[in-house]
Amino acid sequence: MKVSIELKNVVKRFGKVTALDNVTVTFGGNKIYGLLGRNGAGKTTLLSIITSRLFADEGEVLVDGEPARENDRAMRKIYMMGEATLYPENMRVGDVFRWTREFYPEFSLDYAFSLADSFKLDCRKKVKSLSTGYTSILKNIVALSSNAEYTLLDEPVLGLDANHRDMFYRLVIEKYAERQNTIVLSTHLIEEVSEVIEDVVIIDGGKIIFDGSRADLLAHGYSVLGSTELVNRYAEGRTVIGSESLGGMKKAYIWGKPEQDGVPDGLELSSVDLQRLFIQLTNARQN
Repeated sequence: MKVSIELKNVVKRFGKVTALDNVTVTFGGNKIYGLLGRNGAGKTTLLSIITSRLFADEGEVLVDGEPARENDRAMRKIYMMGEATLYPENMRVGDVFRWTREFYPEFSLDYAFSLADSFKLDCRKKVKSLSTGYTSILKNIVALSSNAEYTLLDEPVLGLDANHRDMFYRLVIEKYAERQNTIVLSTHLIEEVSEVIEDVVIIDGGKIIFDGSRADLLAHGYSVLGSTELVNRYAEGRTVIGSESLGGMKKAYIWGKPEQDGVPDGLELSSVDLQRLFIQLTNARQN
């Protein structure tokens, strides 16, 4: 049996807008994935189709080899933390934990209450009284405590301050080290997740524009800096995904691997971090 979530040729339209355009992608192999994209790129739609919160117009979703649609056995393997708060407003935090255990038998109450204590989340408070940040903390605690085989986290740090974001990312790594499950972090905050994720799926305009390892992505992008004339000459015949100019100097971002036989005189070649590479790739598609 193949242990993975597979989307095959998935199309989703909202009226005249195609939110997902023939998407084929696999999440599996017990990894931490970064599902990266701008706001409105299709990330939430993709995750919602995986969890049957939305249904695809075309294509199919398989969970461990079997169709996910209207399949309770498949859905029990997945926990999705989304932007919407689905708990009753008058329910207290502690009761959210207890009720979730009824639907996810592997849910750890002890772990949930321990995380609440670490985040200073008062378990006696009602859901409706929580700030935006603490609502995100509650949803993240539930997701991490579910111990699901597949944990999908959609914009999980919404409203969190810097300390709480750091705590959250550390907990994701700790949970992964303990469970070795598949975690998908869907976000537009690239810099923050760059050291957490192993594989990268970039979605832009409803299309998958990259699907592979973080290391492979970084190996395929670099920058060249020098005079405008030299950079333009160097860029001829290469795939330029973006550029910046200041005075007579220019920096071009190149998609590909740099030559191994040295840097041309007058030019400086450098690696590009994940956020900058993401920005240039998605900007190139907008232009």
